[in-house]
Amino acid sequence: MNDQPQQPDRREDGAAHVSTGSSTGTPAEAAAATETAAIPELVIISGMSGAGRSTAAKCLEDLGWFVVDNLPPALIPTMVELGARSQGNVARIAVVVDVRGRQFFDNLRESLADLDAKHVTRRIVFLESSDDALVRRFESVRRPHPLQGDGRIVDGIAAERDLLRELRGDADLVIDTSSLNVHELRAKMDAQFAGDEEPELRATVMSFGYKYGLPVDADLVVDCRFLPNPHWVPELRPFTGLHDEVSGYVFNQPGAKEFLDRYTELLQLIAAGYRREGKRYVTIAVGCTGGKHRSVAMSEKLAARLASEGVETVVVHRDMGRE
Repeated sequence: MNDQPQQPDRREDGAAHVSTGSSTGTPAEAAAATETAAIPELVIISGMSGAGRSTAAKCLEDLGWFVVDNLPPALIPTMVELGARSQGNVARIAVVVDVRGRQFFDNLRESLADLDAKHVTRRIVFLESSDDALVRRFESVRRPHPLQGDGRIVDGIAAERDLLRELRGDADLVIDTSSLNVHELRAKMDAQFAGDEEPELRATVMSFGYKYGLPVDADLVVDCRFLPNPHWVPELRPFTGLHDEVSGYVFNQPGAKEFLDRYTELLQLIAAGYRREGKRYVTIAVGCTGGKHRSVAMSEKLAARLASEGVETVVVHRDMGRE
């Protein structure tokens, strides 16, 4: 998801280099004035709208790639040149090309030829999906297809397939996301681009209220309703789990501290397994009745424990303030 380019000149240390300077005068003067710099690795992400381009791009960004979304194809060689001048600070570039920039899309073939002439190592990742899956995704978010116009979603999909047919044929990697969820797509991208690096685990700890429904993106759910509810304590009712008065009340209840300790130990075991499987993100949903007191207090303590274990952690209080 390409003809093999001629091998670039290499220094004794094996690093590929490209000339990024310009000069005038005799060839000897030009050679003396030429500045060499390491050529960044390039990945071009394209494919069908709704097939997961944004997820693929985010995955590469998390792996340390410099990602540019919806860059006009004519500017791709310029971006690579700027990366080459960065003294190694931009060693890997990912560019998302899609039909939002269709007025520039015809320039892609010319840009690819330019990159080959400059000996740039580049790969094309094409995200594919079935018509049925794409229709469901567009209908679920209630958005029109970018090429739909006054027609139906399927008309836009057909037009896009026709536009991207040649690019799909040139792709180095084609990923069909018809039956993949976000985590499975990330796993496929990690398998291709993570190399031997051990993926870092990032956690979102989300408090919620059961009366507002379970979070649909939760990987693990913790139920704090076994603890007495501060809502029924008049002086605590106006506060939230972020207040020391509420947090102190919650963790002075029998079983609260023990639950935090043991669940933290369980998460350490789960986190080690996630890392072995290449899973990079986990959402831990912590619930109580209204999502205001117990779940908020427990989420804050749990997030602090995870952070102390080296897990990058974000806390979200989904339902706090809804009452």
